[in-house]
Amino acid sequence: MEPVYRTLELIAASIHGVQGTRRTYTGLENIPAEGGAVIAVNHTGFTDFMPLGLALRQRRRRARFMVKSELMDIGIMRFLVKHCRAVPVDRSAGADAYRVAVDDLRSGELVGVYPEATISRSFELKEFKTGAARMALEAGVPVIPVIVWGAHRQWTKGATRRMGRHRIPIRVDVGEPIRFDADSDVHDATAAMHEVMAEQLHRVQDDYQDAPAGADWVPARLGGSAPTPEQALGLEDADAAEKAARRAAKRAKNLEKKQGKK
Repeated sequence: MEPVYRTLELIAASIHGVQGTRRTYTGLENIPAEGGAVIAVNHTGFTDFMPLGLALRQRRRRARFMVKSELMDIGIMRFLVKHCRAVPVDRSAGADAYRVAVDDLRSGELVGVYPEATISRSFELKEFKTGAARMALEAGVPVIPVIVWGAHRQWTKGATRRMGRHRIPIRVDVGEPIRFDADSDVHDATAAMHEVMAEQLHRVQDDYQDAPAGADWVPARLGGSAPTPEQALGLEDADAAEKAARRAAKRAKNLEKKQGKK
């Protein structure tokens, strides 16, 4: 029994109950009842982990999510990461996190991974990192492709926040397991994952009923006002430069303080 994880599941269910979200789960039978697997999920918003976690609960499974190591700087998040056995990832040195994730997979755990690494502002699939496929190959487990769609309407980058009772429909679609041969090239495996999940995402988007033209959460491809993938890449580059500048300023300030104490 994992009391903290269980409490978070109850909180997530309560939040969605208050918000009146209309969740639809498809393909839950593709989540293995036991044994390890990489849960590869698209990333469009800040809360898309909640409907995914609630979908896994339908199968009485839990995932060890790989999360940004920066969360460990926040006391409550450090507590939650530890007690939910999430895997913090330092993007500049992720070898330790990788080894923990592979060990978890080999011991029969589900490991949740966002192959895009960061939120897609265009709400289309970005380029994938190779980590998800690499872990699956080394641990000898399948990749379970998952598309979460609709949760980004609540809270994401560059769109209106709608965290109240808006009765937003949310789809969680679980695809068939993707299995790789042990000698598969990791880049080929990653490309295969991307192709499967892009088709899966487009199918879910096309089936989604509530997608008014011009809406800020609707992809440009479908007539929405979200940035195109090319425009989104430019915004992400600007964000990265701004974050780098803030980190540099913070380092300079800390160094100045240290020198002042001498």
